[in-house]
This record gives sequence, C-alpha cells and structure tokens, in this order.
Amino acid sequence: MLSERIFNISNQKDFNEIALEVFSYQFQHNKVYREFCELLNRNPGNISTLEEIPFLPIEFFKKKKVVSGTNPEEIIFSSSGTTGATTSKHYVTNLKVYEQSFLKAFELFYGKPEEIVVLALLPSYLERQGSSLIYMADSLIKLSKHPESGFYLDDLESLQNKLTELDKSGKEILLLGVSFALLDLVENYDFDLKNTTIMETGGMKGRRKEMIREELHQILSKGFGVEKIHSEYGMTELLSQAYSKGDGIFDTPPWMQILIRDAEDALSYLPERKTGGINVIDLANFNSCSFIATQDLGRKMQENQTDILGRFDNSDIRGCNLLLL
Repeated sequence: MLSERIFNISNQKDFNEIALEVFSYQFQHNKVYREFCELLNRNPGNISTLEEIPFLPIEFFKKKKVVSGTNPEEIIFSSSGTTGATTSKHYVTNLKVYEQSFLKAFELFYGKPEEIVVLALLPSYLERQGSSLIYMADSLIKLSKHPESGFYLDDLESLQNKLTELDKSGKEILLLGVSFALLDLVENYDFDLKNTTIMETGGMKGRRKEMIREELHQILSKGFGVEKIHSEYGMTELLSQAYSKGDGIFDTPPWMQILIRDAEDALSYLPERKTGGINVIDLANFNSCSFIATQDLGRKMQENQTDILGRFDNSDIRGCNLLLL
C-alpha cells in the first residue's frame, strides 16, 4: 500500500523512488496537474530526478479542484483570508492519511501526545470553518491523556492561570498558538515557565502589524520566560508539517522535503544558504498534489533543514505560519 511505504521512508533513495512513482500517478490521475505539466513539456517519460518534476503553483488551489483520482472528498480544508479574498481549498479524499501524517510527524519531533498537556490558543482559526490546523490540534488534544488539555478562545486570564498552575506541577506542556494571540497573552500577563514548550503557528491575520521572526520570538521568549520559541510550518494545501525547535530552522519528516528554487528562474534550484522560493514535496499528499511551489522564501541550511524566511513581496497575506521578510 502506497501510504505504508510513504510513512516508512528511511533514506534518500527510498524518497526519490517513491516521489517519482507519486509523480507518475498524479500525472495520470490529476487533470489539473497533468495539464500544467504538459504546458512545461514534462511527463513521466522524460523525468528521472526530483529537480525535473514540475511544482504546481499554490495559487491553483484557489481556482481549481486539485485532486488525484475519482474518490469523493471526506473533508474540505480552506485557508484563512481577508474579507473578500479568494481562499484556497484542499479536497481531502482520505482523512486517515492526514491523521497518520500529522501524528507520525508530531511523535517524531515531540513524542506521544498522550504524555503531553496540549493547550491551543487559536482564536482566528476557531472562529471559522475548515481549518486543517484546528483539526490537527483537536486530534492531539483528544489523544492527550490529560484532562487539562483543550482550546482557549478569548479567555486569556483562564489560560494564564491554567498555564502557570500546570507548569509548576512539572507536567510536560505544549502551548500551540497563533502569533497575535500569544503576543496578547504576554502583554497582559507575566510568565516564568520551566516545563512548557511555546509553539507559534505564525500569522497576524490582520490583527497586528507583521514583524520579523526574530523580533516576534524575542518578545515571546522574554514574555514566557523560555529560551526558545518553537514553530510549525504547514498550510491548507499540504498534509504534512515541518517543525522548528528554535531560530526558525525547520526539520521535515522523512516523507516531506523542501527545495529552494531560483526566484528568477522557477525551473532552477539554488545551493545551500542561497535565498529563493520554497518548493515543497509532501508525499503524504498523494491524493491531491505532492509537488507545490509556494509563495514563501527560504534557504537550505544542511541536510533536510530549512530556514523559513518569509513571503515574496506582493504575495497574498496567507494563513500559513509565516512572517514577512
């Protein structure tokens, strides 16, 4: 079964072979992606490396139904956006694959959710329908064996009390929060946390001015009394996430990789530490499109580590966990 092989990738050779297999499958069964590939004169017969695979511009998810195969969707995830803006839609035909992807990645980087108190401060996501982040957070909360796990909307005082109490108890805590809400929290309350991981999912959602990552993390580190701020990099159009345990350097799970394309030549790639556009390979997304050219900027550091820098100028203000460069 393809999903089993994808989630058991252990080396680059496996990744390359399965990526080419997924490309061939999506070329045959994804009408939107096939038409895009044909415009570039790319097909399974003339592609033998990852770099030769066409990456579908993420904007296609705003205007097209990007699916591979004919199975009906089980859920439709949609991106957040400003009033009147066109949002992306991800038609997910196998929800179990998404659940498998985010759970395996979370366990890889943070351990079993059963052993962690999971607190979610995601007001802008809770206030709308179709958020893949809310689906993931809700699943992690339900898997947590701690009754204290849960969502918080606007009751910052209750969250402050609960967070302080839990941290003093010595339990391992994860606070997952959208950037503007975390800033609201530290501006209203003082913390000195010892057992809590703070993970920002990015985005001011029009609630605050955008700021560079270093400034945001400095304010949050001081406010929460922690050394590092963690980050999650995911988006509506993907089924997998990358994680940073500090300084904006992200690691990907074995079935996900990031390539850096030349901003002036979308079909060329850049060496380590050169800034360019982020192309994401998400093999878990085999029922949609696994090869996506984002509007985000980054640079490869070493092996599968990527420095996520921000967005291209004039790109949409998206619901991803990104900050302006």
